Amino acid sequence: MAPLPALFKPLVPAVQAAALRSFSPRSWARPWRASAGRPRIAVIGNCQATGIAQALRLLLPGAAVETILIAGLGRRFGHIDRLARHLADADHVFSQFFPVGFVAGGNVHDLAERVPGLRLFPTILFSGFHPDLVHVGDEASLRLSRLVASPIGPYHSAIALQGFRRGLSVEATLRLYTGTIFERLGYFDLWHSSAAYLLRTARDVGFGLDREFARWSRDGVFMHVINHPRLHVLGDLARRLAREAGCAPLDLPVAAYAPDTLAAEPVWPVLPGIAERYGVPGSTLFKGDGRRAAPRLLDLPDFVAESFALYARHRPEDLSCVRLDTWEAESDIRALFAVAA
Repeated sequence: MAPLPALFKPLVPAVQAAALRSFSPRSWARPWRASAGRPRIAVIGNCQATGIAQALRLLLPGAAVETILIAGLGRRFGHIDRLARHLADADHVFSQFFPVGFVAGGNVHDLAERVPGLRLFPTILFSGFHPDLVHVGDEASLRLSRLVASPIGPYHSAIALQGFRRGLSVEATLRLYTGTIFERLGYFDLWHSSAAYLLRTARDVGFGLDREFARWSRDGVFMHVINHPRLHVLGDLARRLAREAGCAPLDLPVAAYAPDTLAAEPVWPVLPGIAERYGVPGSTLFKGDGRRAAPRLLDLPDFVAESFALYARHRPEDLSCVRLDTWEAESDIRALFAVAA
């Protein structure tokens, strides 16, 4: 909606302006709206960008901060040149990596060639607290629409899916959720490999996170699910982006002053066998999406039973999973599930 004063401009100037307007096809990509706020900041990214932008508004009072979601780039802008024009008046542009395919004309590096000073920041992906969590479907597409839904969203238990594939009952599958089985599945090794991946990808975009990761790990669980960090993590990224851009952010803990919007989405528990290893609180309660209605809470037996019911409605070829493909090649893991039957 236009600002209220604009609704009461005299008719004649408005008609004159319309006469000068180009008759080229209309774009739904709105130009940056005039604002007294400074600096003007654009944050481009996945769902994490919303939290980064939220934190920047808190840390930089008066700043005009716009969130631009990667998933909507093509629909909103059509071409990367139009996106670059939209960003021309921004004082700072912060972006996560996005590949070719989300908007015509290229990827984030092509955008950086058109937007001097664009600063990359890392995508936070970490599975150490949730090593049993996997995606099912076309994970390589990076598109949510190509993933199979579980009872709480696009997040599945590898043990549950493998139990279903191997013909186990729900009861037999539930007996596999123990620290001993987690050890045999290599779940505790995922902390180190996942941390190495996060730190490497952060360095790749010129935003090393070694110090921040050490602090987050000391403070306890810092992820809701493998791709949704808790708000204090996003607050740390936002504060650093602001400082390194030459701004002076307020010195306050973001999570104490703002709601954690990603907490309204699905939350995967740190299962007891995992929690015991890392000395953090454990749970078996899975929380569904609560953005539009009260979230569902499912205990582990209900989650596995409902997962089995969902899998039974899919063709086997729809239930593709990289983790399980790896397991099929490992005789020890095949034997583990065979014995469980």
